[in-house]
Amino acid sequence: MTDNPAPVRPTRVTFDPLPPIPDPKGDADAISVAYSHFRTGLSRHRTGLSEHRTDLSEFRTDLSGERTEMSSRRTGMSIQRTRMSADRTLMSVIRTALSLIGFGFTVHEVFRKAAEAGTISDAASARVFGLSLLVLGILLLAGGIARHVQFALALRRRRGSMIGDHLIHGEMDYPVSMTLVTAILLLLVGLLAVASVVFDVGFPS
Repeated sequence: MTDNPAPVRPTRVTFDPLPPIPDPKGDADAISVAYSHFRTGLSRHRTGLSEHRTDLSEFRTDLSGERTEMSSRRTGMSIQRTRMSADRTLMSVIRTALSLIGFGFTVHEVFRKAAEAGTISDAASARVFGLSLLVLGILLLAGGIARHVQFALALRRRRGSMIGDHLIHGEMDYPVSMTLVTAILLLLVGLLAVASVVFDVGFPS
């Protein structure tokens, strides 16, 4: 927030009234004096108009500075909204990947347990299907993380450039994305699930 006071609209100026047009009668000296007074009155009137125009010009300049300040702050907030939008996009990727990983792991484990119990004789195709879903979910999540990191780094560079050019203030923090941290942890969990399926290592009960 700037400490500059808000611009104040200049008050309406009460100009000197226009002098009446002199009547060119009488001797030459009297006419000359009358026209001299008329020109003086016109000059004072023009001076008043000029001062008022100057005040209006200064007021417009102050308003322009206020508009520039507001535009700068709106741009800074727009960058923050863009960052949060990228987080929401990554959340959508997380939800889809989590569904694939969870469903794939569940399918694999259900059919593995059924085969071990002798309920079904062949569960290889179903287990391969579950593993495929698991791997697909991990690939989707890894791609979403890579794309998010690429976009976030580009946005940070653009923000730093705009701060350096004094286009925005940069007063708001630009924290580390907790959504990205969550996505990375979920990716590690997915990799552990794949290792458990591939090497047939069960999680401790």
